[in-house]
Amino acid sequence: MESLVLGLKELDNAPLRLVGGKGLNLGKLSRMEGLHVPEGFCVTTEGYQEATRHNEAYQALLERLTAMQAEDQDPAQLADISRAIRQTIEASEIPPGVVAAVTGQLSRFGEDQAYAVRSSATAEDLPQASFAGQQDTYLNVIGLDAILEHIRKCWASLFTDRAVSYRMQQGYDHSQVYLSVIVQKMVFPQAAGIMFTADPVTNNRKLLSIDAGYGLGEALVSGIVSADVYKVRDERIVEQRIASKKLAVYALPEGGTEVRPLNPVQQEAQTLTEPQIVQLARIGRQIEANFGVPQDIEWCLADDTFYIVQSRPITTLFPIPDSGDSENRAYISVGHGQMMTDAMKPLGLSFHLMVTPAPMRVAGARLFVDITAHLASPARQTIIDTLGKSDPLVKDALLTITQREDFIPLLPAPEPAPGSAASKPDIPAPQEQAALKSDPAIVTELIKINEASVAELKQEIRGKTGAALFDFIREDMKELKRLLFNPQSTAVFMAAMDASAWLNEHLNEWLGEINAADTLSQSVDNNITSAMGLALLDVADVIRPFPQVIDYLQQHLQVRDFLAGLLPLEGGQAAHAALTEYLDKYGMRCTGEIDITRTRWSENPAILIPMILSNIRQFAPGAGRQKFQQGLKEALEKEQEIIERLQLLPDGGDKVRETRLRIELVRHYIGYREYPKYGMVSRYLVYKQAMMQEAERLVLAGSIYDKEDIFYLQFEELHEAVRTGVVDDGLIKSRKDEFKLAEKLTPPRVITSEGEILSGRYRREDLPPGALAGLPVSTGVVEGRARVICNMEEAELEDGDILVTSYTDPSWTPLFFSIKGLVTEVGGLMTHGAVIAREYGLPAVVGVENATSRIQDGQRIRINGSAGYVELL
Repeated sequence: MESLVLGLKELDNAPLRLVGGKGLNLGKLSRMEGLHVPEGFCVTTEGYQEATRHNEAYQALLERLTAMQAEDQDPAQLADISRAIRQTIEASEIPPGVVAAVTGQLSRFGEDQAYAVRSSATAEDLPQASFAGQQDTYLNVIGLDAILEHIRKCWASLFTDRAVSYRMQQGYDHSQVYLSVIVQKMVFPQAAGIMFTADPVTNNRKLLSIDAGYGLGEALVSGIVSADVYKVRDERIVEQRIASKKLAVYALPEGGTEVRPLNPVQQEAQTLTEPQIVQLARIGRQIEANFGVPQDIEWCLADDTFYIVQSRPITTLFPIPDSGDSENRAYISVGHGQMMTDAMKPLGLSFHLMVTPAPMRVAGARLFVDITAHLASPARQTIIDTLGKSDPLVKDALLTITQREDFIPLLPAPEPAPGSAASKPDIPAPQEQAALKSDPAIVTELIKINEASVAELKQEIRGKTGAALFDFIREDMKELKRLLFNPQSTAVFMAAMDASAWLNEHLNEWLGEINAADTLSQSVDNNITSAMGLALLDVADVIRPFPQVIDYLQQHLQVRDFLAGLLPLEGGQAAHAALTEYLDKYGMRCTGEIDITRTRWSENPAILIPMILSNIRQFAPGAGRQKFQQGLKEALEKEQEIIERLQLLPDGGDKVRETRLRIELVRHYIGYREYPKYGMVSRYLVYKQAMMQEAERLVLAGSIYDKEDIFYLQFEELHEAVRTGVVDDGLIKSRKDEFKLAEKLTPPRVITSEGEILSGRYRREDLPPGALAGLPVSTGVVEGRARVICNMEEAELEDGDILVTSYTDPSWTPLFFSIKGLVTEVGGLMTHGAVIAREYGLPAVVGVENATSRIQDGQRIRINGSAGYVELL
């Protein structure tokens, strides 16, 4: 049997399962030179297990608790079982060996001393999950009997309602989590608090933050007083906020604590002196260096000495993209621009890195572009303005960085060579784009080229296996990049975007029309994504007359291979043909489609069933064609109205001629904005199907357990695994664990090399009181019921709802027929949701920070897609 009790300095090398996260960290702190940690000992998890191992009532209750699933738990039943376990533990006897070991330790330190008795769980204070505050701590405990009683209470606190719920959310097995108890000499401080070695507000790793108050730190932790806040950078205090502190918690002579009022002078006084603040910050940096990651530290000050009573990793920080050097850098999120902020698996990340020419970095399983060189460029304002047209929050964040002139200094403009024109930024000017010929045949030809290339890929990849397949894919990626970055292709949608901006600017100036291009761009040709939504309405039209097929679909909502079961039904062959045709054209799409590892519609067609049934329920036959024709009618009528009004103005003929050119550019070219991505994911599906066949071979060979294990390998790693048949199981497991952690992170729009997250803000004075600011991307004002939906497959929308979500990508398009407005947390003027909202004539506001938490599901809201805000009614 392992030790029942260990001294604090013995904990450093003890296993986590024996002493818990808090105990392990205290052991490391105790061995640090020059650091003051209160003396004490640890009752190891062996004591807890000995107390519960043969307790039949406890074991039976634990089995019931373990059988409950987080997603369908009954809160009342959960609370009842948890309470019963706590009562069972508190009523049990402490094993004689534990009593003897604790008695022996107290004889060393003094039985009459006051002690802090603190829980240390094996799932606590870990790098991947802090579990902070889930178990209990008791202060100023005096006497053997009281200490033994509070050890039992600590054991029982492993099953507080909050601890049980948190473990379920984090996926921890209750039966595999144990508790040790730390017993330390009490420190009776004049001040105490918390120190974060990375600023918890901005995530800046170079900015240390200290919260301080009088008395015991329990007053701050419990929230009964506000703390002084000091910010320190490079041992220099850069910010101080002195709080009004009316109360403090102090120890009682007989044991326990009490809340006392502070005298008026203390209430407004600064808790720590400036030398003390700098000294404490220095200690914080020393502890951070010892653990190797930013720390959340509990400290107290007694007799002019700082004592450290706890240190844990800060688990909420978003990782910093690694540039490989120590230079100041700035990064912008790829996911916010691509409308896909979810974590990506390694294979998906590696494919995106193979495609893009931009200087990419990976952090938190997301992609970021290193924009440092652009911010140092003399053309940086032009670049920031260009980015700002799509996302004003990115622009504001980048301006904040550039205003700190010493962070990324502006480089001098290069001297032009003799006889050469001065250099200019590689961003086409609107007037240059307007010169592009307005010819819809250009788009038709670009689409034909792409379709032919994909067809050729499908033909040539047949029969490719093993390492040769990966050589082939790597070579074909050159063709993908050639199509994606074809200058003519880029010129087409840039011309449409610039023409749209020109129309909004000039028609507002000439006619007072706000966002006129939104109406003018409805129901355009060649928009592959909006056509996808209309086509699903056509599928619903095929199925609608056949009740047997509808009943069958309702019963097979979760069945991937439901298609074959349609054939014997009345109308089943027609339904099967319609769905197969739809999947042939759009089956490569899915939520988060830029990640090649995501499940495509063709791989799980059941994803489409709820949308088809909703279309049958909510729309009449022919709704798709009617929707398109109505949008076209509104666009043409708007164009005619604008032309007639312009003709009445001075120089009306010139204005009409310029305006017609821009309208033609928008209507001929804006639909193509969605096509390059469609072409990319079309190739992705072909690649993926071939790679999954190799994955099946690896499973058969016993190299991997599940074919989707290949998603956790980068492209070249998978290439090597297929070539050799050897896969590192440990690597796959660690990548899966890393991905689970990354999924819980919220990626920033902009982050610096110091870890500082700059969210940006809308600088506007025109908002109604209480309104949520965003970016107006599709004009119009509409009221309705908010439906807050974070997973498209769980959407239950009714006609007239307003969709509120984190982001939309092309896979969400079929839902747009059931809504009358759109609000997203992520997006810009030319991202998917904005383009489709304008085409369908839906008012939309994007880039609304934390919209899914600030707006309640079912709440009535008003969105103003012309001015860019949401009102909560």
